[in-house]
Amino acid sequence: MALKSIPETGQQQAFWIEQARAGDQQAFHQLYLKYRNRVYTLALRLAADIPLAEELTQDCFVHLWQQLAQFDGHSEFATWMHRVCVNQCLYSLRRHQRFWHRFLPGETDIEVQGDQYQGLDKVLLKLPQRARQVFVLHALEGYRHEEIAELMQIASGTSKAQYHRARQLLKEMLV
Repeated sequence: MALKSIPETGQQQAFWIEQARAGDQQAFHQLYLKYRNRVYTLALRLAADIPLAEELTQDCFVHLWQQLAQFDGHSEFATWMHRVCVNQCLYSLRRHQRFWHRFLPGETDIEVQGDQYQGLDKVLLKLPQRARQVFVLHALEGYRHEEIAELMQIASGTSKAQYHRARQLLKEMLV
């Protein structure tokens, strides 16, 4: 019997989580429907590329499915999922970058595609990759520089410097 999308309660989400942990793909699909926009927004902000963000979103949900048994319920599901997705996005971006660096020398410019995103998100797409990623993680997602350093495998001072660089560039772009 397929689960229908019904208004969610805390009990319904807990049911979906438990069923998905037991291997129920329909229950996991309900979790996907609930969180796909949040994961895609995170991926787009980190990648600054629509097709790549779509790929990262898919990578995140595949990884979430594989790691779901590790969710122990000690934190909110959304908090656990967010951490898994940030790690997966950063891992996939590093892997993607290593792949393309074999063919393309240096960093390529990323173009904003259309007027699909307004305000800050549109300007964020113009930032250099590392500065954008640090800015998103610190200013928008609330990570401390020490956490960012660990996630991105950089020094804490580098995280702070990249955050400062992103803020300066954003000020210049918004003037």
